[in-house]
Amino acid sequence: MAKTVFDVLKDRIEEQRSSAVEFLASGGCKDYAQYRDACGLVRGLETTLSHMEDLSRNYLEDEDEDD
Repeated sequence: MAKTVFDVLKDRIEEQRSSAVEFLASGGCKDYAQYRDACGLVRGLETTLSHMEDLSRNYLEDEDEDD
């Protein structure tokens, strides 16, 4: 099955999330402000992934109904 635009975006967001989590886990934050920003980034990316999965599912269900 060919990749959809949702799949490509999901892959990129997951890469960013993994990178941010690795940064946190490796102790990359120099101070609390940087830690807070990194945690906020992970939370935002998680929220984005959740919304994209919902949107993708709804889009594909609508597409199936049209057939």
